[in-house]
Order: sequence, then C-alpha cells, then structure tokens
Amino acid sequence: MSIVTPGSCTHLLLDIEGTTCPVDYVSMTLFPYAAQALEEFLRGHGHEPAVVTLIDQIRRAWDEDQDEEARLLHQRHARKSSHCTPYIRWLIQKDRKLTPLKILQGKIWNLGYRKGDLRAALFDDISPALHRIKEQGVTLCSYSSGSIEAQQLLYQYSNAGDLTPLFSHWFDTTTGPKVDVSSYASISDTIKSDPAQVIFISDAKAELRAAKEAGMNPIFSERPGNPERGGDDFPILRTWETLLFS
Repeated sequence: MSIVTPGSCTHLLLDIEGTTCPVDYVSMTLFPYAAQALEEFLRGHGHEPAVVTLIDQIRRAWDEDQDEEARLLHQRHARKSSHCTPYIRWLIQKDRKLTPLKILQGKIWNLGYRKGDLRAALFDDISPALHRIKEQGVTLCSYSSGSIEAQQLLYQYSNAGDLTPLFSHWFDTTTGPKVDVSSYASISDTIKSDPAQVIFISDAKAELRAAKEAGMNPIFSERPGNPERGGDDFPILRTWETLLFS
C-alpha cells in the first residue's frame, strides 16, 4: 500500500540506521572499526587541538560517570590512560549517546572511508527514491545520533555513490536528543518550516512520538532486522517505492 504524504509537505527529515541503511551497519561495522582503530588514530592525531578538546570532554564525562562499570574502569585505568581509551571503548560498546564520543568516532571513520576500509551499504531503494523526491522539490534533511560528519561520510561513501549533494540540512545530538520534542521544534526553526510541512521517518517509535508532538508527520520505517515492529498509530514504510509526495 502506498503512503501518500500531505500536499503541504515541503521537507523530509530522515533517520539513518534502520531507515536508509541496515540497523546493524553501525553496531556491526562502524563501532568495531572505531574501537579497533582508536589507538592508531590517537597516536597520529591525539595532539591536534580539536582532538585534545574532545578527549578532555570525554575525560570529564568519565570523572562524573556514576555507572558502576565506568567507576571501576576509572579506578583501574584513569591514571594510566592519558587518552582514556578504556572508557572510550566501553562507551562504544554501550552505544552511549555522548556527543564528544560521536564526534571522535566520526573523525576515525573519516580516515576509514577515505582509505577504503569502509563503505556504507544503503538499502537498494534509497538512492532512486531520494533522487525522485529531490526532483519533486522536497528539501532533504538528515537527523541522527551520529555526528554530522559521520552522517555525511556515510552518504558520501555509499554503495550508491555520493548522495550528500541531495541533502540541505544535517542535525545530530548537538541539536538535542532524538526523543525530545524540543529537538524537533528546533529543527523546524532552523529549516524555517512549519512542523506540519515536515515528514519524519524513523525506525524508533519514541522518536516518532516526539516528532508528532512537535507537529511533524511521522512515518515508521519497518525493515528486516529492525528491533521494533508494527507501526502502532504511524504509517508503516517497508519500501521507499511506496512513498509518494502528492
């Protein structure tokens, strides 16, 4: 069954994992790569001011982290680890949504993509649909818990070629958590659009509920491997061939 969007919609805001690429691409490919390449990256770039700032922010988070595992790591390794690598690896394993971690990961993945170690596997129907929707005059935007740099790398080095020119706006957790209504209100302000003119597609129902409360039009992405199934009250999108802008 086709999903026909309201005729007033001018912007399409997209999640990434479980929406435009398999949900396990990040957990099974990008996260392990960042953990494995971490020390080599820090040896080569740990002196750079931007990286020094990120490490300082991560260390402060470690000092303040009340999680029992994090505190035990701190007791064992904090004095020995100038770059707090044990904590960074632990954060990666736990998929913590810590903004400086996400930015650091993006820098590591940048090198991996450029070296040819990484290539994003988008769903086959994504590239044709994005080109079609863009040609219809719809403004494309990306919103992910991964850093803006990581999002851009994923679309630049994809199995469908460089799709970054199709996107006009990029958002990450510096805008706010993806489950907060205020994040979507902020995005609407940034793109200068009434929320009612924005379609938001995600595989996470908590995100969709927040976007709906902010006034956006949410659509649930149901793809193989996604942990959440069934759209509840949201339209369900299983293939982008059925997404039609009126």
